Amino acid sequence: MSKGTLFDKVWDTHTVKILPSGQTQLLIGLHLTHEVTSPQAFAMLRERGLKVLYPERTVATVDHIVPTDNQVRPFVDHLAEEMIQALETNAQEYGIRFYNIGSGNQGIVHVIAPEQGLTQPGMTIACGDSHTSTHGAFGAIAFGIGSSQVRDVLATQTLALSKLKVRKVEVNGTLPPGVYAKDVILHIIRKLGVKGGVGYAYEYAGTTFEAMSMEERMTVCNMSIEGGARCGYINPDQVTFDYLKGRDFAPTGDNWDQAVQWWQSMRSDDDAEYDDVVVFDASEIEPTITWGITPGQGIGVNEAIPTPESLPESDRAIAQEAYQYMQLDPGNPIKGTKVDVCFIGSCTNGRLSDLREAAKFAQGHQVSPGVKAFVVPGSERVKAEAEAEGLDQIFVKAGFEWREAGCSMCLAMNPDKLQGDQISASSSNRNFKGRQGSSTGRTLLMSPAMVVAAAINGQVSDVRELLC
Repeated sequence: MSKGTLFDKVWDTHTVKILPSGQTQLLIGLHLTHEVTSPQAFAMLRERGLKVLYPERTVATVDHIVPTDNQVRPFVDHLAEEMIQALETNAQEYGIRFYNIGSGNQGIVHVIAPEQGLTQPGMTIACGDSHTSTHGAFGAIAFGIGSSQVRDVLATQTLALSKLKVRKVEVNGTLPPGVYAKDVILHIIRKLGVKGGVGYAYEYAGTTFEAMSMEERMTVCNMSIEGGARCGYINPDQVTFDYLKGRDFAPTGDNWDQAVQWWQSMRSDDDAEYDDVVVFDASEIEPTITWGITPGQGIGVNEAIPTPESLPESDRAIAQEAYQYMQLDPGNPIKGTKVDVCFIGSCTNGRLSDLREAAKFAQGHQVSPGVKAFVVPGSERVKAEAEAEGLDQIFVKAGFEWREAGCSMCLAMNPDKLQGDQISASSSNRNFKGRQGSSTGRTLLMSPAMVVAAAINGQVSDVRELLC
């Protein structure tokens, strides 16, 4: 088993006891909740006459069901209105901090916690959402959990978990122009597979990650779950500390100095032992795009859709399923595939730096006729900051719709949905069947810059051609 890694240190620091099952009872330092997975958990508390043990350690927001075009209450969708009302009631009854629409702090749960400094190195973090691994970018160990586990954290501030193995995923070198953090993680998942990380925590290391901003690191850690890993993290460094300093919940004064000293001590030791190590070369990564129905079915933008005989025997059945569902022919280039909808946003790529980069390519261009393109900021703060920089006007002038903060078409539990078999160029994290709101809708995952290139040309395009 691993030894001396950040994962081991955080795990050991938060261990309450070893249970008879062999699992660890782990203290959870920060619990994030939203409107979709929490109502059942609160109902279970009431059934048992339980209180929230440490309400100050739970923070709630509304994101999944929020309309991004018309947020007038009550929502047109009655179920969505019921869900937000339930969260409002539960937060008030149990004394939980709640960032509602219009508070200036509402947004996607994995965007608001980092931007406010709630997420910090050395923490254990849990949320009833798959992409809680995002917070590992800060050197935290963060788990997505189900509703019954949400109940457990509310009632006990602990979880029963089995300890993971640790795989070091090392990427070294400078990314070529037009290649982004999204391409890096899609490349890793392509190579290791969507089940390659089962039973593991991923520690991302190497000069490529060291050179990334915190928001780029969040993109990588966000999709760890798509590679089968339970969580993913990057050791905290000066980039981490510079990002956190001065944020709402960051330590101040002498407490700041003490915190940084402790955070540094939680880094993986130089002689840490890992259960597995894999190494990639950044120069070999190009703009990457998914062609199928799992995030592991990815290729470089200038590659052809793989043929069955080029794939391992174990991958051929799902490839055949993907060819049929996606209506794409093996051996054909992915570049030039017509797109109907272009979506920039989500907890993967809805932060300010994502919007800035996308705006660079949108400026001076126009969305292709017949393409619906829209930009959804990840939080109310991101939206305000983007508008202060004039990014919204760049997008609107180019023909994109500018929306309110929310999860939007990432999972379409709101009015933002694909229609029929429309094909979407999306900066989100999942391309499962029906993921974006239509049982026959098709999703191509790519970076925000690549989404802009697709919107401008009306088809899958190489964003590097816009760099000329």
